[in-house]
Amino acid sequence: MLNDLPTIGAALTVPDLETLAPWIIEGQRDVELQDFIAIEMLDGDWNPVVRRALDLLDGHEGRLGIHGPFWGFSIDCPDPEIRAVIQRRLDQGLDICAALGATHMVVHSPFSTWDYNNLDKDETARERQMVNIHLTLNAAVRRAESLGVVLAIENIEDKNPLDRVALARSFNSKAVAVSIDTGHAHYAHGTTGAPPVDYFVRAAGDLLAHVHIQDADGYADRHWPPGEGTINWKSVFRALRESPSNPRLVLELADNSRLREAGDWLIEQGLAR
Repeated sequence: MLNDLPTIGAALTVPDLETLAPWIIEGQRDVELQDFIAIEMLDGDWNPVVRRALDLLDGHEGRLGIHGPFWGFSIDCPDPEIRAVIQRRLDQGLDICAALGATHMVVHSPFSTWDYNNLDKDETARERQMVNIHLTLNAAVRRAESLGVVLAIENIEDKNPLDRVALARSFNSKAVAVSIDTGHAHYAHGTTGAPPVDYFVRAAGDLLAHVHIQDADGYADRHWPPGEGTINWKSVFRALRESPSNPRLVLELADNSRLREAGDWLIEQGLAR
């Protein structure tokens, strides 16, 4: 049944909304705005961009979020002076969420391939990393709670899909959850020996709040439309249907002019609406 299918949304920029807003509003699709990852945007006047987004999304009743700042830093940074800069960037992202009425902000995972192979050779390494992450994020989590925003921690190099789940759960807060980027998971599966994408979905369980839908070849971060790479989409959407959560599913492509085409492909495959 069509009504039983998940609704596919889109990660895009405000200029993309100029053409895609009607499709989004007609289907009441979830939206993630990605304009605010740009450093010059964070340090400039982003208010006109927010106002234009709200104008274009007039009548939109789907869920709205942003991709948070991430360039040049990791949330497990041990240096207090650099941590202060990271906290300021996260706060800027939450300022934008407040202005938009956005309810999710994507934050990048700190877990690297190096971590997978090295953290457990030192019995204190994981604890130190967790302390550093909490020192970085605690203030942002408290503010996110007050704003009704979920910080969705997205896999980047993650090889063990349970690492982010344990991290999100460690905050004991409804404001921290898990994001999955399907292409990143497929890269990790093909290149570093991580489990396949559907395992990432199942590992997230009830903490899965958000998914970037993109196809890849298992070698690089391609951001191709679904169907152009080698991800087994039937297994991914089967796992999503069995998920106890209701994650936002947003297409995240290298070429946003193909968002509608990519959405149509998933619809034609009977995977989404």
